[in-house]
Amino acid sequence: MKSLTTFTLILMTLFAVILNGCLVVENPHTKLAPGIWRGVLNLDPVDDTRVSSSSDIQRRRAIAMEEVTEGELPFTMEVIYTDEENFYIVFINGEERIETHDIYYGLDRSTAKDTLRIQFPLMDTQIEAIHENGIIQGTWIVNYKENYEIPFEARFGQSHRFTTLRKEPVDNLTGKWAITFDPGAENAYPGIAELVQDGNRLSGTIRTETGDYRYLDGSIQSNKIYLSCFDGSHAFLFEGKIEDDGKIQGIFRSGSHYLVYWEAMRNENAILSDPHQLTRPVSEDAPISFTFPDVNGKMVSNTDPQFQGRPLILQIMGTWCPNCLDESRFLKDWIASNPDSDVQVLGIGFERYRDEAKSIAALNRYAQRMELPYPLLFGGYYEKKEAATHLPFLSDIIAYPTMIFLDKQHKIVRIHTGFDGPATSKYLDFTNEFNNFVRQLTD
Repeated sequence: MKSLTTFTLILMTLFAVILNGCLVVENPHTKLAPGIWRGVLNLDPVDDTRVSSSSDIQRRRAIAMEEVTEGELPFTMEVIYTDEENFYIVFINGEERIETHDIYYGLDRSTAKDTLRIQFPLMDTQIEAIHENGIIQGTWIVNYKENYEIPFEARFGQSHRFTTLRKEPVDNLTGKWAITFDPGAENAYPGIAELVQDGNRLSGTIRTETGDYRYLDGSIQSNKIYLSCFDGSHAFLFEGKIEDDGKIQGIFRSGSHYLVYWEAMRNENAILSDPHQLTRPVSEDAPISFTFPDVNGKMVSNTDPQFQGRPLILQIMGTWCPNCLDESRFLKDWIASNPDSDVQVLGIGFERYRDEAKSIAALNRYAQRMELPYPLLFGGYYEKKEAATHLPFLSDIIAYPTMIFLDKQHKIVRIHTGFDGPATSKYLDFTNEFNNFVRQLTD
């Protein structure tokens, strides 16, 4: 009997060891679980003073979104391990994948909880949170805005964006939609939604005259639509209701600071203003001149010897601007594809810090991270009227980015306002037009 008991104990111990070993093999990571997580930014409450002039409580109630929790901006992200200890996170917006490798994970001794910090160094923002039992809770912090924090939460194993519901859509929204933001107000402005619908899945982008809202991803449930984007810099949330006449009315939120009413009608022929006519030169006959410090503090002027007799492309940008990031990548790729071109690109950054040292540090970090093959200069503070005073050869600045083309004598020959990025249908057209025009500059 004793030998049988001993044998039984040995078998039980061996089984426990095998079972424990299997668990270790299947889940070897001691930090975030690998795979898909569903993240949420809680944008509410939104003060009524932040709602644009034409929006009101009745409109918000008229398009109440019963399928989702109001004010929640959802997104998905994937945790990917490079080995048992190190991982990175991919933020997913439609076709876009944003890899984030600047991650700190460790035990906070004061709380005895695991702490997570996800940094977006190009955008000067970060997520600070605690991790416990498959849940991450914390805040998304925008460093260049005073006291700007939005509550953040993520849960492991949830792959849906807005909802798991599958309500039959009342219409197929694929195509172009003419949008008016803040209709009826003095500051109303147009846009074009380019949408793709596949069952309950809705994706696409929205173009405006100052840039696009990049990769939007979401859902259509019966007569309600939901689209969102989180890229580390901007947090966009579109909610809308399809009316019986086919018109869509909705609410657009950008972070927790901006909310505006919008409406849209299907229009495959919708167009926006010519981006070459929005910003004008003060003079088309006289060469321009400018002098700004670079990221190392050295003063750089277009009258310097290395720029004489060469066409210039000036990129008016900011490190905080996602459309500017798309344009920077475009210019970087163009330079790599045209190494023998005599055209010189110069970036002039306008930043959201009043502190010049912080602004130059942000530009320097951006230039290094992006491995920019062209100089990046510091223009000043980002507020458009103030920035325009540093560029007196322009009528005004209405958008970041703005691209200025100078001929060999440094006269302005073209100004392109805004940027249609890779999420839009116009990106290929812009690429071809850019290449053709730059060739003319060197003739």
